[in-house]
This record gives sequence, structure tokens and C-alpha cells, in this order.
Amino acid sequence: MAATGLQDREIAATLKITPEKAARWRNRFLDGGVAALEKDAQRPGRTPAITAKKVREVIRRTTQEKPDNATHWSTRTMAKAVGLSEKRVRRIWHKHGLKPHLARTFKVSNDARFAEKLEAIIGLYLNPPEHAGVLRADEKSQIQALDRTNLDCP
Repeated sequence: MAATGLQDREIAATLKITPEKAARWRNRFLDGGVAALEKDAQRPGRTPAITAKKVREVIRRTTQEKPDNATHWSTRTMAKAVGLSEKRVRRIWHKHGLKPHLARTFKVSNDARFAEKLEAIIGLYLNPPEHAGVLRADEKSQIQALDRTNLDCP
């Protein structure tokens, strides 16, 4: 209709839409051709309820601080510390892949001879004795190696 020379008001009256909508669609066509009319234009969306600064604070405190009298943050303790709801803290952690309750570090033994034993074991891996095999067994705490009572179950 615009190609035939009609103005936005005339197009709007014919299609029973507002002149603003007719002008908006004309401008979208001029900017991007038919492809711009095939799908909805981008919209800004809702304004975030919490600021990016607050999100960064939650991430920083989660990864670099520990709460008083605790080994790691919980959603409740973090929420109280930063003034957000527990649900918001959980969403931030989930979005950024944070799991403060999981330990991902090597835990050093408090054995006085730990360094000496560690060197001996690493030495076996790096320089194994000739004509000998080196076997390894990893310990899993609180799991007992028992025979299975039900062979059908894994």
C-alpha cells in the first residue's frame, strides 16, 4: 500500500490500525526489507529487579569469602548478608554455576609424615621399579566394600 503512494493515515484507516503502527511497520520494511517483517522486532524487556553490581557482590562473596561460624555459604546466609531473598541468591548461583557446598580442592592430610609419604608414592609413579607393577586404590570415605546382597541391582 505504501508502494502505491498511500500515506500512513490512509493505510491505517484501511487496515483498521493506528497510524503509529503503520509508520512503525513502514520503517521496519525500509530498514530491513521483507525479512524484518517476518518476525517480531527485539524489545528491551523488563528492567532487572536487582542491579549488576549486586549480582557481582553475591558472586564475589560466594567465591572469595566465608561466612562467620560456617565452612561455606548457604542460600539463606548469603541472602541475609547481601539483603536479597533466598530465591534470588539461588538463581544467581545457578546462572553462574556456583555450588559453594561442593569442595573442589585437594585436601591436605594433617599427618606429620604426609610430605614424605607423598614423595614416596609419586616417586613410584614417576620411576616404577623394574619388573614390578604399581597399583592404586582410591579411598572413598563412608563407603564400605561389601559383597552385594542382591546381584540384580547395580
